[in-house]
Amino acid sequence: MVEVKGRGLRIAAAAAAAALLSAACGTVGEATPSVAAKDGLVIGIYTDQPGMGLKTGEPEGGYDSYEGFDVRIAKEIARHLKVPAADVTFRKVTSKTREKLIQSGAVDMVVGTYSITPERKTEVKFAGPYYVAHQDILVRKAESAPIEGLADLAGKRLCMVPGSQSFVRVRTEQGVNAVPVEAEGYSDCLGKLIAGDLDALSTDDLILAGLAAEAAGKGHYMRLVNAPFSDERYGVGLRQDDVDGCEAVNEAITKMYQDGTMRVQLKRWFAPSGLDLTTTVPQFEGCI
Repeated sequence: MVEVKGRGLRIAAAAAAAALLSAACGTVGEATPSVAAKDGLVIGIYTDQPGMGLKTGEPEGGYDSYEGFDVRIAKEIARHLKVPAADVTFRKVTSKTREKLIQSGAVDMVVGTYSITPERKTEVKFAGPYYVAHQDILVRKAESAPIEGLADLAGKRLCMVPGSQSFVRVRTEQGVNAVPVEAEGYSDCLGKLIAGDLDALSTDDLILAGLAAEAAGKGHYMRLVNAPFSDERYGVGLRQDDVDGCEAVNEAITKMYQDGTMRVQLKRWFAPSGLDLTTTVPQFEGCI
């Protein structure tokens, strides 16, 4: 009887421990559910990139306060996840803050020219890519010393945005000795290019196309060099452990290509630039 009683006590203790562990796990799960199971979403976007993500009105964070290609993609993903527009909040991110905001849970996902790289994949999970852009170069159209390619950036003043890989790719990966001029973001870069404080701006071609359109609207004409030198696989950034969310977002992206939404949005925002736009679904990264 003593043995049975001891065994019973051990079973009871084990059951209690299992219950506590289960409760603890449940608490964690409730604090950070998958985006696939959420009733509301906080989506990180850029708010200063014409054509991609630009703040246009009030209130801050409101569903209709921003416009651009990335904003439209974010809205389509939310719609596919069955989250009502009233329950979608946008939050400003920068190249320096994206990973931190995802990891802390301050945003549920980031849709913001977020190129998938091996380094970033150690910190966040990526769904997609939803588009493959290419790094290129933007210059003033009337520049007296024309820049026609990557090699021409040697010794030239080139914008550098902290947290972005664009300048690093030119200087380190491509070995071109450009002179860094720091800016807060790419709209700030454009302002410096217009003012003559820069010789060139190099980043993803979709971003450059939006900036060129913005400048032209203010009477400042830019030229896209059309000398691409990288593939920029734009992913949707998620928590590292959100496999279900990753798969759900991939389903949303696939549907956008299948039903023509992606083609319409690409042409809406970038057709005037003359870019050769790709309208077939890219090869996904995989969620596991």
